[in-house]
Formats: sequence, structure tokens, C-alpha cells
Amino acid sequence: MTSQLKLSITGGRVIDPFTSRDEIIDIHIAEGRIVGVHTPPPGFQPDRIIDARNLIVSPGFIDLSARLGEPGFAQKGTIHSETAAAAKGGVTFLCCPPDSRPVVDSPAVVKLICDRSQQTGFCQVNPIAALTQGLEGEQLSAMAALQEAGCVAVSNSWLPIKNNQILRRCMEYAATFGLRLFVNAQDASLAAGGCAHEGLVATRLGLPAIPESAETIAVITHLLLAEQTGVRLHFSQISAGKSAQLIAQAQRQGLAVSADVAIHQLLLSEQNIDHYNALSHCQPPLRSLRDQDELRQALADGTVQAVCSDHRPHEHAAKSEPFAETAPGISSLETLLPLTLKLVECGVLSLNTALQRLTQGPAQVLGLPCAGISVGATADLTVFSPTESWEINADTLISAGKNTPFLGETVAGKVKLTLLMGRVVYED
Repeated sequence: MTSQLKLSITGGRVIDPFTSRDEIIDIHIAEGRIVGVHTPPPGFQPDRIIDARNLIVSPGFIDLSARLGEPGFAQKGTIHSETAAAAKGGVTFLCCPPDSRPVVDSPAVVKLICDRSQQTGFCQVNPIAALTQGLEGEQLSAMAALQEAGCVAVSNSWLPIKNNQILRRCMEYAATFGLRLFVNAQDASLAAGGCAHEGLVATRLGLPAIPESAETIAVITHLLLAEQTGVRLHFSQISAGKSAQLIAQAQRQGLAVSADVAIHQLLLSEQNIDHYNALSHCQPPLRSLRDQDELRQALADGTVQAVCSDHRPHEHAAKSEPFAETAPGISSLETLLPLTLKLVECGVLSLNTALQRLTQGPAQVLGLPCAGISVGATADLTVFSPTESWEINADTLISAGKNTPFLGETVAGKVKLTLLMGRVVYED
């Protein structure tokens, strides 16, 4: 990691969804901020000139869900290893869910995570606060104190709320403080014991299944209560096409609701768990090709505002048991860009829209005051080649988790440089 220098990034194609900019221009940086676009300010002398010809310069990516292992699960990853992986993937801001150990239900845990991420300096980390104490689904967390500690959202992750009366009170309290409620929509009773999408593949493999209705029933419940309480609602990592339809209907009715989807849900389906491939064991499960198509359409039309990595690093042993007993999740921070570019290659998204779903879209979900690539803005930038190829393997991934079903695949799209507040935090 380098110290802060005066930098000029020259000759790159700047694509900035925040300002609708798409042109070849130079960017000049000093003291962590952009001080010139096109031309440098008078007397500006860069310490380093970065040649970005044939490369794309964009705002740093914002990831709405990435687990870091630490605190509590250091065998899976640490804040150092996973934020370094984020920087390699072009991610400059990420949210980590509250289901660490200890749970993110006190300002002390928030401070611990933020302090350690600042010490490593690779990526800005914002913990999502626990909605209930200990994520036990009964007693409301100290949301006001957690907000004051720096959290912009609350969530109960994948753990159930005891009943809808408690959920309603949680929503009312979150709405009072203007906190966004991140929801992993799942009816616990319908999903209990399941590990795969309820369909032909799970039936053939004899795996306990989770029906689509486990998600959609939870979506409907949360939408109805959000309408009553006025809470700003965000659905995290939806997996069902029907969920996207319900969210779109709520948006048309004026409800303050948004959604994101994990990149693997847009490229994989239930077919990928064939032969009990534990690397494709996810939560929520990979669903049908029809769901995949409907999620792609929802992302393209803006019903779904953001693509996230849903990064979950695991040690080898966690993926070595029989399928139903393995830990769900994919290590995906470093593959977020090239896998998103696959959607451009197959015509689902334009390049500009894809970058919008990685930058401005998630910023709007969080209410972040981002100015994009403009004079005075913080210099959080990603410089990448959209065409350079690389192979996804244990040697090219620096995350502690190598658990991805894309192992051995050659992909196009490689981050060449990541800047965080004007500092080079990754360089290829």
C-alpha cells in the first residue's frame, strides 16, 4: 500500500454513472480528492502519472454484502485478507452483515470492525447493525446508538424474527431514526432444513428443498408492514423472479423499497448443484433458469438497483462434507467485476448500466453522498481492463476463501488499479 501522492490518470475512458460522464479525459488527484477533470489546477505537478489508455476509469465499486470472517471466524478470513481481496476486485466501500461473532449489536463491535478496517486501509467498511439483540429475533437492538456509531442500516441477516408483532415494532423503531432495514427474505418454517431450490434437480438428488414461496411470502409480509410503518426497506440477495415482480409492484405504488441480487444468481441456476457440487451451495439457493431470466430483467429495468458479491469465504473443510452439511456461500469479491461483465457480453446490460449497478445504484440504496468523478469528490476510483483475461484459481485469488464454482474458468475483466481516498491500495 502506497502513501498519498499527487496523481494524474491520463488517457482513460471515464465512465461515471453519478455524472453521466462517458469520455476519454484526464483526472488529477491531490490530498485524497479529485482536483481537476480534463485539465489540472494551476501549478499542479503530479508525483506520478498513470497511463490509462485502453482502460476504463470508474468510481470505486460499492458492495452491499460481503462477509469478512473476522470477528469470530478467522479460519474463514480476516478483515485484512478480505478487504485486500475487495481492493483487488475494485471495491472501495462494502457493507458487512451483522452475523459475526460477537454479533454487531453494540457500538463496541462496530468500533472494532471499523478500527481494524481503517488500520488495514484497503477498503472502507460499514457494518450493518443487528436489528435485534444477538440476532435472536426477540428484543430490539439499541438502534440509535448503533446509528451514532456509524451504521447506516439494520438487519437480522438470515435469522428469523420471532413474530410479526416484533417485526412491526422493529420497523417502527428503525423508521423513527431513518435507518434502512436490510431484509434477507425467508420464511423460516418453509425453509427449515432445506439446502437447495425445490425443483427437479433437488428431487433427483434427494436433497431437502426450499420452495420459492419461502422467499415470496416473506417479501409480501415485509412489504405490507413497511407500508404501515414507513420504514425504508431493502431486500438483500433476492433469488426468485416472483420476488422481483412483487418489489416492482410496490415501487410503482410509491413504496420506499429497493433490492439487490448476488452476481452468482444471475449466472448460475439449480443445474449447477448437479453431482452435489458444494461450491454451488448458496443461501438463498440457486433457483431455476426462469428465475434467473426474471432477475436479469429486473436488474436491467432498474427494479433491482444493485449487484452485490454476497462474498462468503470458507475454509476447505467447510465445503468438504456431504452437500446438505456444507456451509453455504461463494467467495466472490475478486470476481464481481468479470462476472458482471459477463452480463454485458451476453446483452443483458450495457457497460454503463452494469457500472451503474456497481456504483451509483448501491450508493442510492445506502443514501451515500457520493459525487462520482468530479472536482472536489473523494478519489475512490477503479481502473480496469474490460478485455484482459485471467484464470480464476487458488493462486489468483487472494481471499482466504477459494470456494467458488468458477474455479478454473477464464474470465475477461481485470482490475489494474484501485484508489481509496487518493491512495493506491491495489495495483496489478
